Order: sequence, then structure tokens, then C-alpha cells
Amino acid sequence: MRATVGLIANPAAGRDIRRLTAHASVVPNHEKASIVRRLLHGLAAAGVEEVVYLADNAGIVATAVDGASPPVAMEPLDLRAHGWASDSTEAAGLLAAAGVGVIVTLGGDGTNRAVAAACGDVPLVAISTGTNNVFPTMVDGTVAGLAAGLVATGTVAADQVATRTKRVEVEVAGTADFALVDAAACTDPFVGSRAIWDPGRVLALVLTRAEPWSVGLSAIGGRLRALAPDEPAGLYVELGRGPAVTATVAPGVVARVPVAGWRLLELGEPIRFGAGARTVALDGERELAVDGGATAAVTASGPRLVDIRAVLRAAGNG
Repeated sequence: MRATVGLIANPAAGRDIRRLTAHASVVPNHEKASIVRRLLHGLAAAGVEEVVYLADNAGIVATAVDGASPPVAMEPLDLRAHGWASDSTEAAGLLAAAGVGVIVTLGGDGTNRAVAAACGDVPLVAISTGTNNVFPTMVDGTVAGLAAGLVATGTVAADQVATRTKRVEVEVAGTADFALVDAAACTDPFVGSRAIWDPGRVLALVLTRAEPWSVGLSAIGGRLRALAPDEPAGLYVELGRGPAVTATVAPGVVARVPVAGWRLLELGEPIRFGAGARTVALDGERELAVDGGATAAVTASGPRLVDIRAVLRAAGNG
């Protein structure tokens, strides 16, 4: 069977309002094209024969192969991109149906959340190019391509290096959605510009992971009780009157955040959170309008994420 890898590069990743409200950097599309170019060479070195990709509306992949013969066969999906998050979700579904061995993503937490909605059991290799980058990894494209290729070709078994991640499953008035890292109940009455960066507008958090060195709302939880991605638990944090913790809530923004209380959650344990909230943000972006709060549970039903270092260790000197 031909070794095939899927590719979704999000041109909108790393371009939200936090470039104005904080000090987040921009990853320009020409740099994303350079990452894709290096990625293709890593894939080819691992024996991948074909890459099926989302032809993004900014031409990232087209720029990566412009003027040169790509080292692997390139096949665009039959999908018209509009620059919406739904492009990534639809592309992921098509790639999963096509039977690709791995899907490589370029983006942040939001991009990977969109992909996770439809990728099924296909393992992800997530390259960080977004704003909130808790889920994806900062890694050279060549290295990511080599790891993705080793899994796609079966040289390294996916079951050995691709772990099922957690997610926060949220329900609001019969509408269900999820976050890969954090769900935040917010006081903002409208979705608006989507990105949430002011912890003063957050009433409560439900987290799948909490590391003090992260950037984003999950860093608040990391200052209370570190929670590893593979630990079978979630973390609930209620903001309000109480002792304050210092956390990096956005690039270049360090805030003192008062915490009213927190506790660990068992996997699957439902919790009603954010009484008085008007919106719920998922992985740093307001997505759901609510009237009084939402119900959430941390489950072990997230996407399978490839551990790039584990892949290369397992490959040894082959």
C-alpha cells in the first residue's frame, strides 16, 4: 500500500487580535511555506510516496513547491478553501476517509481543534505556527516530516508513539462542542473577535492539562497544580476573590489572577461551571453563547497525537 500523508496548513493561524492586544508574533505565510518545504524533504527521506493536502486560499503549499520538483508526489484535496476553521475540519474528514497514515498540521490550538473534530483515529503530527501553542510542538519541519513519515510507512508503529489525548467536552443548551486544552466561561456577551486574552473576563476554567511554562489560560492552572497531558484527570479552576497567582496568559502578558478555588476532576466527571457566563471560549477563542453557565467533562477521547521524539528514538539507527 502506498505510504501517504495528509497536510493541513492554516494560513489564519498566528494572525488573531492578540497581535494588537498582546505581543504575539506573526508567523508569515512565506515562513509556513518554508516549513512545508522542509517537511516534504523529511517525509521523502522516510519513504513517503504521496502527500494529499488542503489547497489553502493563501497558497502556502503552492509556494512551497513553486519552481521546483517536490521530493514526493503532491495531490490536492477536492475542496475549495474559504479561510474558515471549517476548511480544516472538512479537510481532516476527507483525509481520514482517504486512508492517510498521518495528518500533519501547521497551526495553533485552534487549528488542531478544528482538525480533531473530523480526523478520527488518524494520528496527528502538530507543528506549532499559531498563537496558543499548548497542543502542537515547536519543531523543525524536517524533523516533523521524518517522524510523520516513519509512522506513515509503518517503520515505527503508530500504537507505540501516538497517544490518545484528552479533551474538554462542553454542552450548552443542547449544543455540544469540545476543547483540546481549555474551556473558559467568560463574561463577554458576544463572541466578537473570538480570541480571549483578559483573565478578568473569565469566571471559570476546565483544563485537560496545566503547565506553568505554557502561554494561555491553562498557565493559570499550571501555577496551582501541574497537570500532565497524559495524567488521567482534568482540572477545574474558579476565578474570583482569593489568593492570586502569576501566569503568562498571552504572549508578553503576565497577569496576577485571583483564584477562588480549584480541584482535580476525574475523567468523565461532569461539572457545571461559569454561573453567570455569557460565552464559552474553547482553546482561547469564544465559540459558544450561553445564558448562565455550561456543563463540561474532561474525557480521554481526544485525537491521537504523535510524540515526535519517541518516534525518532524508536527508529534507532535504522
